[in-house]
Amino acid sequence: MISNDEIKKSVKEKYAEIAKQPTYSTCCGTTSSCCTPKDTTYTVFQENYTKLKGYVADADLGLGCGLPTEFAGINEGDTVVDLGSGAGNDVFIARQLAGETGKVVGLDMTEEMIDAANKNNNKLGYKNVSFVLGDIEKMPIEDNFADVVVSNCVLNLVPDKQKAFREMYRILKKGAHFCVSDIVILGELPEELKKSAVMYAGCVSGALQHDEYLNVIKENGFTDIEIKKTKRINLPDELLSKYLTSEGMLEYKNNFQGLFSITVVGYKK
Repeated sequence: MISNDEIKKSVKEKYAEIAKQPTYSTCCGTTSSCCTPKDTTYTVFQENYTKLKGYVADADLGLGCGLPTEFAGINEGDTVVDLGSGAGNDVFIARQLAGETGKVVGLDMTEEMIDAANKNNNKLGYKNVSFVLGDIEKMPIEDNFADVVVSNCVLNLVPDKQKAFREMYRILKKGAHFCVSDIVILGELPEELKKSAVMYAGCVSGALQHDEYLNVIKENGFTDIEIKKTKRINLPDELLSKYLTSEGMLEYKNNFQGLFSITVVGYKK
């Protein structure tokens, strides 16, 4: 199996590459998705953000698997942290909900994504939005800081999910909550997918089993855990064939029960 350091290196390299791609407005206007990453390994889960208030086309790289802000219960004046904030897509949606009196912080481990997010924010002129370079397993954020933590298809990229949820618990205020959209699985992935750093960076091979994911949340002290939305993800054969042999494709179709995007809420005691 690939090591945690190799996983992080692969993820950082791929998302740095994605961050450098042309944005919507510089190549095809603000209503098209033609500027999302060409490799569907990274965009196969994406949701349509375009109708949400606060949407910024240049911040939408097509990398999410849900709409966590839809269920996050963000109120005017809240302090919100977005984990794996990318070019700022969910941050700017959250800022619309938190308003002028709120505060929104985006955390990402890729310098190129932080640069892209800051460029987008400079155009918008938001004074209560900031982006911080850092690792989700060891966040450079103080204890009891946030009213709400959100994340969109990112925690499955983190090698140590226990550390990630432990850190989320630490930075949340007492009685505060998180809302994350993430990828989980039912059944066993073929070995080729499990060993693929590319598919890890694409949110597939790093995904936990459905029940194991919920158990990690519980083990780190969260209560009132609720799945707000579940969506089955169907990986196209053209994508799977890049990473699986014909035998692996057969194994995937016969033994794998499913890949799902779930949006989960949990509360700190």
